[in-house]
Amino acid sequence: MISVMSLYYLLPWVRWNRGENFPNQAILIDLPSRRAYFFNIEIWPQEVYYLAGILIISAFLLFFVTSLFGRVWCGYTCPQTIWTDLFVWVERIVQGDRNARMKLDKSSWGFKKIWKKLLTHSIWLIIGLLTGGAWVLYFNDAPTVFSELLSFSASPMVVGWVIGLTLSTYLMAGFARDQVCSLMCPYARFQSGMFDKDTLIVSYDTERGEKRGKLNKGESFENRGHCINCTQCVNVCPQGIDIRDGLQMECIACGLCIDACNNVMEKIDLPKGLIRYDTERNFEGRKEGKKDKIKLIRPRSVYYAIILTIVFSLMVYKLLHRDMIGLNILHDRNPLFVALSDGNIRNGYDLKLMNKSHSDVIYSIKLLNLEGAKLKSRAGQEISEIEVKADSVRDYKVFVTAPVQDIKKVDLIFEISLTDENDVITKKEVKNLFISKK
Repeated sequence: MISVMSLYYLLPWVRWNRGENFPNQAILIDLPSRRAYFFNIEIWPQEVYYLAGILIISAFLLFFVTSLFGRVWCGYTCPQTIWTDLFVWVERIVQGDRNARMKLDKSSWGFKKIWKKLLTHSIWLIIGLLTGGAWVLYFNDAPTVFSELLSFSASPMVVGWVIGLTLSTYLMAGFARDQVCSLMCPYARFQSGMFDKDTLIVSYDTERGEKRGKLNKGESFENRGHCINCTQCVNVCPQGIDIRDGLQMECIACGLCIDACNNVMEKIDLPKGLIRYDTERNFEGRKEGKKDKIKLIRPRSVYYAIILTIVFSLMVYKLLHRDMIGLNILHDRNPLFVALSDGNIRNGYDLKLMNKSHSDVIYSIKLLNLEGAKLKSRAGQEISEIEVKADSVRDYKVFVTAPVQDIKKVDLIFEISLTDENDVITKKEVKNLFISKK
């Protein structure tokens, strides 16, 4: 909980130097500028496929881990689990252990109950406020927004998001809790499709535990199971299930029942592991006298690993060969062409030039595939170079004139090129139609 929450709260404060006039926040989703920054990676709206790649990698990584170790994501790193654990910890510090909290809930309202409940909910709201405040830092410069929030000068949009996330955290972690996992989250519904007999799951050893029953003082464990029916495993389960009934959809593999059972086994001088992480194959193998074995390499895990490797490699390749220049062209629809008095034909185009670098550049631009074609600006001047400011898009209206008489349509190629300080030329070509009369 500490490590995951530390990442969440501290990452917006990590700085990353991108040069003058550019955000120096390591992780930033800059909605007004339509940019997403992740350390040295900068994503434009036209590169939304990176987001698709990240989602695919995340999904198959989740499937891969689940096939090996069960729902460890749910039990150890899911935000719902993390914040619920934190809220329960606050309850335990203020109101006492489970029995004390149940007793307090059943008691009549008095000063003791009021101040304990009030303090608990106040701390919950403070945690929710910190959670909502940290979230908006990922979409704005962290020091700036933080000072604005402290001085009550933040924009209504920022304040609205902070209030909304404060209340949602307060409700989800304070009241909904297990209902989010069992009723709202879709992951629990299809998790079993990723399990097989070699998946590590929270398991109750029925061979050792049954027949269960209460333990009287001085009683031996001959002719009976090691489970003393203390129900500690049920009491600590955030989902309220009884793992002794077998694996259930609601189980999030948090292992709290394992800790509780091991504590009981230690007190009654019995071996730990009555409830443990184990595989179905091991349980079946023990009946035949086979040794326990954890099998990580198997068809399911190999399939997921191959898909992950392919998608990750494609993402890395695309990032390493990322185009820093962009060109999009749209032909005028009305009119499609204009016949000039000198006999030439003119077509109009809207050029959109993108400069993804952090310095101003001058693009060389020329036309291919149409003999005698000339590229002119709206003012009628011939164009061979266009300057585009750093990290920006420039829209440019141009006209192409050519002495075409007999050809109705020609594939016209616009080529832009950029020469860097090392005389390395980067080129990009975009094809469009040049339309003329018959």
